[in-house]
Amino acid sequence: MAVVRIPTVLRPQAGGEARVEVAGATLGEVLRALVAVHPALEERLLDGDRVRGYVNVFVDDEDVRYLGGLDAPVGDAAEVTIMPAVAGGAR
Repeated sequence: MAVVRIPTVLRPQAGGEARVEVAGATLGEVLRALVAVHPALEERLLDGDRVRGYVNVFVDDEDVRYLGGLDAPVGDAAEVTIMPAVAGGAR
Protein backbone atom coordinates (compact mmCIF):
# COMPACT_ATOMS: atom_id res chain seq x y z
CA MET A 1 0.00 0.00 0.00
CA ALA A 2 1.05 3.57 -0.61
CA VAL A 3 1.65 5.89 2.31
CA VAL A 4 0.07 9.34 2.04
CA ARG A 5 1.73 12.03 4.13
CA ILE A 6 -0.83 14.49 5.46
CA PRO A 7 0.44 18.03 6.13
CA THR A 8 -0.29 19.62 9.48
CA VAL A 9 -2.83 22.04 8.01
CA LEU A 10 -4.96 19.13 6.68
CA ARG A 11 -4.69 16.82 9.67
CA PRO A 12 -7.94 18.01 11.29
CA GLN A 13 -9.77 16.72 8.19
CA ALA A 14 -7.81 13.44 8.45
CA GLY A 15 -8.68 12.67 12.06
CA GLY A 16 -5.33 14.02 13.22
CA GLU A 17 -3.37 11.43 11.25
CA ALA A 18 0.02 12.37 9.77
CA ARG A 19 0.27 9.27 7.57
CA VAL A 20 -2.44 7.13 6.02
CA GLU A 21 -1.88 3.85 4.15
CA VAL A 22 -4.20 3.31 1.19
CA ALA A 23 -4.25 1.09 -1.87
CA GLY A 24 -4.26 2.27 -5.47
CA ALA A 25 -2.34 1.85 -8.70
CA THR A 26 -2.71 5.51 -9.74
CA LEU A 27 -2.74 8.79 -7.85
CA GLY A 28 -6.46 9.12 -8.58
CA GLU A 29 -7.16 5.74 -6.99
CA VAL A 30 -4.99 6.59 -3.98
CA LEU A 31 -6.69 9.95 -3.41
CA ARG A 32 -10.16 8.44 -3.84
CA ALA A 33 -9.26 5.76 -1.28
CA LEU A 34 -7.97 8.49 1.04
CA VAL A 35 -11.17 10.55 0.82
CA ALA A 36 -13.25 7.39 1.30
CA VAL A 37 -11.58 7.06 4.72
CA HIS A 38 -11.50 10.84 5.42
CA PRO A 39 -14.32 12.49 3.38
CA ALA A 40 -13.54 15.98 4.72
CA LEU A 41 -10.33 15.97 2.66
CA GLU A 42 -12.15 15.79 -0.67
CA GLU A 43 -13.07 19.47 -0.95
CA ARG A 44 -9.55 20.46 0.10
CA LEU A 45 -7.76 18.16 -2.39
CA LEU A 46 -9.94 17.56 -5.42
CA ASP A 47 -11.76 19.74 -7.90
CA GLY A 48 -13.90 17.29 -9.82
CA ASP A 49 -11.55 15.03 -11.74
CA ARG A 50 -8.33 16.86 -10.91
CA VAL A 51 -6.16 17.95 -8.02
CA ARG A 52 -6.97 21.49 -6.90
CA GLY A 53 -4.65 24.08 -8.43
CA TYR A 54 -3.22 25.24 -5.11
CA VAL A 55 -2.33 21.72 -3.94
CA ASN A 56 1.03 20.22 -4.88
CA VAL A 57 1.24 16.43 -4.84
CA PHE A 58 4.38 14.36 -5.15
CA VAL A 59 4.82 10.63 -5.66
CA ASP A 60 8.22 9.57 -4.38
CA ASP A 61 9.41 13.20 -4.60
CA GLU A 62 8.27 13.61 -8.23
CA ASP A 63 5.72 16.33 -9.01
CA VAL A 64 2.58 14.61 -10.36
CA ARG A 65 1.98 17.46 -12.80
CA TYR A 66 4.84 15.95 -14.81
CA LEU A 67 3.79 12.34 -14.22
CA GLY A 68 0.24 12.51 -15.58
CA GLY A 69 -1.76 14.08 -12.76
CA LEU A 70 -4.37 11.70 -11.34
CA ASP A 71 -3.20 9.07 -13.86
CA ALA A 72 0.32 9.07 -12.37
CA PRO A 73 1.35 5.54 -11.40
CA VAL A 74 1.75 4.77 -7.71
CA GLY A 75 3.69 1.71 -6.61
CA ASP A 76 2.85 -0.44 -3.61
CA ALA A 77 5.62 1.08 -1.50
CA ALA A 78 5.23 4.63 -2.82
CA GLU A 79 5.12 7.71 -0.65
CA VAL A 80 2.57 10.34 -1.68
CA THR A 81 3.19 13.79 -0.23
CA ILE A 82 0.50 16.49 -0.21
CA MET A 83 1.68 20.09 0.04
CA PRO A 84 -0.93 22.87 -0.05
CA ALA A 85 0.45 26.12 -1.38
CA VAL A 86 1.48 28.70 1.18
CA ALA A 87 1.07 32.39 0.43
CA GLY A 88 1.31 35.68 2.20
CA GLY A 89 3.89 37.30 4.39
CA ALA A 90 5.05 40.74 5.38
CA ARG A 91 6.38 43.39 3.03
